[in-house]
Amino acid sequence: MDKTEAMCTLEKRGNVFLLTLTGTDEHRLHPNLIDSIRAALHTVRSECTSSSSALITTAQGKFFSNGYDLKWALVNKARQELMSKKLRSLVSDLISLPVPTIAAVTGHASAAGFVFALCHDYIVMRKDRGFLYMSELDIGYPIPIWFTALVKCKVGSPGVWREVVLKAAKLTAEMGVERGIVDSAHDGVEETVEAGVKLGEELVRRNWDGKVYAGCRKTLYVELLNKLGSDETVGDYGDDEANKTLSKL
Repeated sequence: MDKTEAMCTLEKRGNVFLLTLTGTDEHRLHPNLIDSIRAALHTVRSECTSSSSALITTAQGKFFSNGYDLKWALVNKARQELMSKKLRSLVSDLISLPVPTIAAVTGHASAAGFVFALCHDYIVMRKDRGFLYMSELDIGYPIPIWFTALVKCKVGSPGVWREVVLKAAKLTAEMGVERGIVDSAHDGVEETVEAGVKLGEELVRRNWDGKVYAGCRKTLYVELLNKLGSDETVGDYGDDEANKTLSKL
């Protein structure tokens, strides 16, 4: 497949931006798609300097995102390093974006696709299709240390950390609401996107200062930001830090 087809669009609805991953593929996080998303975020950042706004991210088709494009990346180490670096840069962009962010998940969000959704401030999700799934254990791919840092920042219960990471649970929207991962569950695609837009409009009416909002978010997720320099493609899974701790016991 030509990766240039798996891009995204950005439109403005009143005071909110709607970013849509287009097409009916799996929206694998190939560097081209990541670059397209980051370009859209740059547009949002540049256009929201004079008024309050919010960002809603959604996707067409069966998948929100099915994670890294491993078929492309596993050809060589350079590709793996590039993809990891691109995704970590995207996460940094989202955490520092001076507007509230909402993921309207209308399909499956797996592995890095789940991470992409979690990097938004809120998740609204379709309840008749799709699941949130940290698939690394099932596919035999060690989980990056910054993935788990994100889970710990965004999910309150250690029991749910275990369920997500060590059981590779497939969570429906309603299961996600019960576990505090998803903010609300909705009947279909249109209802889910509209719920995201409605939430965005409610947040816009608070008229918060964007720089202050971004600063508060960065402070809230400082543990995640401190781990974004780790690169799993060169074997940096946090093992050294963990082994140093264990050696002292």
